Amino acid sequence: MKIAIAQQNYHIGHFEANFGKINAAIEAAKAQQADIVVFSELAVCGYPPRDFLEFSDFINRCQAVIEKIKAISQGIAVVVGAPTVNPVIEGKDLFNSAYFIADGEVLHIAHKALLPTYDIFDEYRYFEPASEFKVVEYKGKRIALTICEDIWNIGNENPLYKICPMDELVKQQPDFMLNLSASPFSYDHAVNRLHVIKANTDRYKVPVFYVNNVGAQTEVIFDGGSIVMNGDGQLIEELPYFEEAIHYYDLDAVNNPAPADIKGEQAKDKIDLMYRALIVGIRDYFGKLGFTKAILGLSGGIDSALVMALAADALGAENVRAILMPSEFSSDHSVNDAVKLAKNLGSPYDIIPINKAYDAFNETLKPQFEGTTFNVTEENIQARSRGLILMALSNKFGYILLNTSNKSEMAVGYGTLYGDMCGGLSVIGDVYKVEAYALSRYINRNGEIIPENIITKAPSAELRPNQKDSDSLPDYDELDKVLYHYIEERKGPKELIEMGLRETLVHRVLRLVNMNEYKRYQTAPVLRVSSKAFGMGRRMPIVGKYLS
Repeated sequence: MKIAIAQQNYHIGHFEANFGKINAAIEAAKAQQADIVVFSELAVCGYPPRDFLEFSDFINRCQAVIEKIKAISQGIAVVVGAPTVNPVIEGKDLFNSAYFIADGEVLHIAHKALLPTYDIFDEYRYFEPASEFKVVEYKGKRIALTICEDIWNIGNENPLYKICPMDELVKQQPDFMLNLSASPFSYDHAVNRLHVIKANTDRYKVPVFYVNNVGAQTEVIFDGGSIVMNGDGQLIEELPYFEEAIHYYDLDAVNNPAPADIKGEQAKDKIDLMYRALIVGIRDYFGKLGFTKAILGLSGGIDSALVMALAADALGAENVRAILMPSEFSSDHSVNDAVKLAKNLGSPYDIIPINKAYDAFNETLKPQFEGTTFNVTEENIQARSRGLILMALSNKFGYILLNTSNKSEMAVGYGTLYGDMCGGLSVIGDVYKVEAYALSRYINRNGEIIPENIITKAPSAELRPNQKDSDSLPDYDELDKVLYHYIEERKGPKELIEMGLRETLVHRVLRLVNMNEYKRYQTAPVLRVSSKAFGMGRRMPIVGKYLS
């Protein structure tokens, strides 16, 4: 038996485009005389469709694609993900399903049993969990169909769930397992995925063909990396990361591989993965929205430099316009560094001083500000003057404004609403400051793109004379350590202090994080590259009192 894996990048709700990709892969698989071609979870509509699933028209259009797939399935079996209607009145209206289609007929439909409802996932909002488990028989083989999370509760070890689908399916003696996934990227998830597949083969002793999604859907990024592993736990292949691909496998060769066909687990470099994920995130956000050009404020600091370099790679340097907006507090080297970066990349840039705008705001507010002294208000007026200029250019010329705030700044509220926090997409809002430096070094690995002075100079917002970030914040090495353990690992203040982190630092940082939740509610979608990003995967109350 010959099995094809189709790792593809879908567009949520773009049924014509999604069917076009599926059709092309079916035709390619037929040409290679494959018996089965397998697609990823909810491939017909894209994942995650969220509240589109509440529209009957959306579900009907999903079913229309299934009918079109049936019509082209002569001589081949197609395994594809789609929502299906639950005919039982009690329970949710839909199932998250895997169709097994062959020769114009639906031979079997398997429903997802384990519905993740944590972090970015909200599947129990829409879907009813499966309660029956049956293998499908095709060409003399018994096949276990599973969907994504169904293979993550091995032996009922996950307390989130009360059932393990493969424990039920293995009783029917399947010859192999097909798993249709839409497993989002985080920089440590690829290693975890391999370990989960290996745990399944160790327990059930059957080959696993794991088909993952690729591409980005707003803030959620999928890395592909589909996996074929035989029943002895030998890795036959990992498909490319962040690329579409269709690969073919002979089942007998998977079960009895030659020594050269067995792959070792490849080392995963965190910074390389983050870089590639961010490129895909930018490219798909623009491409799927139908935009081609970006604009950003280029300050001469590390964050805007990093975002510009990423955007230039993703969209083409000629499509990224940098706006330098110096004030009376801007240093000459910041302007020079920003100009050098734009020239290194070959991107267009403009220099628009904000002095006149800033003075005009101060003059307008002079009667109300009489008797007060310069403070954060005047600093924010500068940031908002810049935001106004950027948004005006965005509106006039059809650019998408890229936000350049990093995760460290977003966490502690070190940014100005309606100023430097403006933007249609937050590119590095899930990248800590120390990671921003590492990514910048990575970009320069083959020669200087980001000027060295940008990387080595002390970070500053340059909103008052001789300002440094360290005037207001702890050193980023210390700050990011506290933030990581609080945000990603959900450790409370007592646990953090027991780890050896300074008590005063812990209480100060945690208070800043919690009191600035209102700012994060008003920011652009953040490209997710960690296991806990700001946005849909981290839902905190604005008015909560915890740790304040």
